[in-house]
Amino acid sequence: MKKLLILLGFLPLVMTAQETLTGTIYDAGHETEQPLFGANLIWLDTSVGTSTDIDGQFSLPYNTQYKKLVISYVGYKTDTLTITTATPIKHALKPTNDLDEVVVEARKQATAKSYLKAQNTLLVSSDELLKAACCNLSESFETNPSIDVNFSDAVTGTKQIKMLGLASPYILIATENIPSIRGASQAYGLSFIPGTWVESIQITKGAGSVVNGFESIAGQINAELVKPTTDNKLFVNAYASVNGRLELNTHFNTKVSDKWDTGLYIHGNLRDQKFDKNNDSFLDVPLKQQVNVMNRWQFTNPEKGIVSFLNLRYLTDNNQSGQVNFNPETDKLTINAWGSEIDTERIEVSAKLGYVNPEIPWQSLGVQFAFSNHSQDSYFGLNQYNIDHTSIYSNVIYNSIIDDSRHKIKTGVNFTYDAYDEFAIAQKFGRTERSFGGFFEYSFDNLEALTLTAGLRADIHNLLGEFITPRLHVRYSPWGKSALRASIGRGKRSANIFAENQNLFASSRDFSILNTNGNIYGLDPEIAWNYGVSYLQGFNLFGRGADITLDFYRTDFQNQVVVDLENAQEVNFYNLEGDSYANSFQAEFNYNPFNNFDIRTAYKYYDIKTQYKSGKLIKPLTPKHRLFANVAYETEVKNNSNWKFDVTYNWLSEQRFASTLNNPIQYRLSDYSQSVGTLNAQVTKVFSPKFEVYLGGENVTDVKQNNPIVSADNPFGSSFDTNFVYGPIFGSMYYAGLRYKLN
Repeated sequence: MKKLLILLGFLPLVMTAQETLTGTIYDAGHETEQPLFGANLIWLDTSVGTSTDIDGQFSLPYNTQYKKLVISYVGYKTDTLTITTATPIKHALKPTNDLDEVVVEARKQATAKSYLKAQNTLLVSSDELLKAACCNLSESFETNPSIDVNFSDAVTGTKQIKMLGLASPYILIATENIPSIRGASQAYGLSFIPGTWVESIQITKGAGSVVNGFESIAGQINAELVKPTTDNKLFVNAYASVNGRLELNTHFNTKVSDKWDTGLYIHGNLRDQKFDKNNDSFLDVPLKQQVNVMNRWQFTNPEKGIVSFLNLRYLTDNNQSGQVNFNPETDKLTINAWGSEIDTERIEVSAKLGYVNPEIPWQSLGVQFAFSNHSQDSYFGLNQYNIDHTSIYSNVIYNSIIDDSRHKIKTGVNFTYDAYDEFAIAQKFGRTERSFGGFFEYSFDNLEALTLTAGLRADIHNLLGEFITPRLHVRYSPWGKSALRASIGRGKRSANIFAENQNLFASSRDFSILNTNGNIYGLDPEIAWNYGVSYLQGFNLFGRGADITLDFYRTDFQNQVVVDLENAQEVNFYNLEGDSYANSFQAEFNYNPFNNFDIRTAYKYYDIKTQYKSGKLIKPLTPKHRLFANVAYETEVKNNSNWKFDVTYNWLSEQRFASTLNNPIQYRLSDYSQSVGTLNAQVTKVFSPKFEVYLGGENVTDVKQNNPIVSADNPFGSSFDTNFVYGPIFGSMYYAGLRYKLN
């Protein structure tokens, strides 16, 4: 194993490469230099080409025989440059509507699917995030059919996400490619990243890259944060809703010197009004107070090929939920009234260093480091849960090519450290996890037909042992504007059974761990294989652009920590004995019927079953069918002003409830929930490039789940449970806000 790690670390040092042209492509029609992701570059009369990455950067082979470089991007004028040397270039493409001549009009989409990448990745831009209130990252997926969003329970107000039918612990969630929502932050961490801090989101279905670690099973979500050099000097976003939520975001960005820029980002939200619209004596939405501050530094030295970021962040978050008459000062951990408080304090320090060799531009080195301490004190009725999690993450990545830019490699090593100190079910739990790993990833990129990414990593973990993680992604284009993809990969992870299932503390269930021989709470690590195929086809429909995507993914668990709720008075954790799988099929259709009008529709089918002690059953609270539709329209810009309209519809089929047969008859539920459909809408008025206001509504048809809390009239009885939520509780929720920015 050690020899393999050494080989992976030194393999790139023996690689050789020919001369390479590098550069950046950006949008000339934007006030700031916005990079163009997925712009195509190809040498004229050759098949040698590439595309830009998320930062608009590219590299491709160069020799003196290549003279003309063709650069194209949908919605922009195609440019042909004369190249005489391999000097790095920086070029701006002009939008088609800036041209005088007659052109075929096109528009950069708020969400983009690549026809060229090996991985099935969707890029969600800041324009898409503005289509909804998007107060935090957990609310950033309402207009995206690939991610399912729902409340985790009926009291905490926490939104959870799923991909391929699997909950967020099976998704590697990163911030700027550093894993961030994990461990203690798994349940509530998405609400700790304000939406205005997010520049874009990349969603990758299936097993992701080995560069980011071994934990990804269902997919990866990476949130890119706004940069001090490209963000507005001043940005203000104010928000208020009828459910009592007030929010303020402010960004201050300053250029300190020629090479240093800094940004101060301050987020605060408050809800201090009590609502009980369904008269069950419980708050429909929790009382909340959060202060979130980040200081971000960026160093840029193009002459030496160095870009570096340093982030410092502090967060304090306080939630109170439970019965309307609950008073924490007198009722905490008593039976006077049922209540819950979740108090979290989090500190983060992260740094990134990127170096591109000015003499050999196809070689680059990246270093990532992150430290965090997450401290949470909480109680749910009479159940106490406290956790302190200290985490260290480091990663070193080397990039190069073999022969030419069609053959790329990434290799490196990383180290992670996690120390957990927990108090749950009246016991103390503690453990320390340490892992050291090396990885190697090879990519073949022939833009005309084939792209392949093959990765392998080897890790040594003090609790999980020594293991190998393989990943493979292949993209083939059988004809124009098509992409046929296939992927396979393995994932392995520790299940943090209490942190990931905190919603279960808001019940009267007895907790039991039925295995005692494993290294994590007596349980074994979770291991799964993910397989997937996807087909993307673009075409013209009545002279307008359209595309259709079909994909199917299957996750097979070799081992899973089963969370068994089939006894209404218990929750049992145990290792899988038998089959557990998740099949996910999605069909998506996107169409632009006329200028500035986009339609996105999708259908999803889930087949997810797990072997429980009582038999193989459908996973609870997972709809078999889902329908999604989003319509977005913008009026033409006149005098820097226009209107934007967005409507999203979600329909979920019936969902299986975990068994309640052990409850008294008045607290028993039917086997399945009702189907539910919700409609969200938002209108934005842009007065100028500096100022806009928005008005929106969630669940405007006022759909409500009746009696979301079992035994709400007897919260300290044996049948009390808040975890049977399948639809909205509050009903219609309207909001308004404004955005102001100064460049």
